[in-house]
Amino acid sequence: MTGLLFLSFFDIEKLWTPNKKVQSTIYTTDLIIEKNHKPIIFFDGICNLCNTWIQFILKKEKYPYFKFASLQSEMAKVILKDHKISKDITTIVLIKDEKIYHKSDAILHICKHLNYPWYLGKWFLIVPKSLRDFVYNIIAKNRYKWFGKQKQCALMTSDQKLRFLDL
Repeated sequence: MTGLLFLSFFDIEKLWTPNKKVQSTIYTTDLIIEKNHKPIIFFDGICNLCNTWIQFILKKEKYPYFKFASLQSEMAKVILKDHKISKDITTIVLIKDEKIYHKSDAILHICKHLNYPWYLGKWFLIVPKSLRDFVYNIIAKNRYKWFGKQKQCALMTSDQKLRFLDL
């Protein structure tokens, strides 16, 4: 009698049902973004200016907030395609809370998460976007000429490497 009383605390079907095989999961960009729950910054991985900006973010963030992926990576190509962003894009892109920011908008929304005094850069959002992007486009057009191209990967700590989706 006590045995039946003991068994009443368990779901008998679970005890007697054989284990089912686990099916493999196909990782979609929704799953990647949902799993990370962090904004993702896409940047030109061969641009010295862009890589310096990413290193600056890593040093000046209030806390580890962003994930990163170079535009040249397969991961970036898949995620950007799913968000209907051209595969030929060469500007910085920020995907945050399912909103997509490009060019100066991306830069200034990133600034919101940096330490003082850098977070004050967010106030440049009051400057008309057309003017901000005009300046951004001049710099972007000349970035290789002015700053050069990356010849080797930047040295990063193991914690920093975990924040890059394509490493």
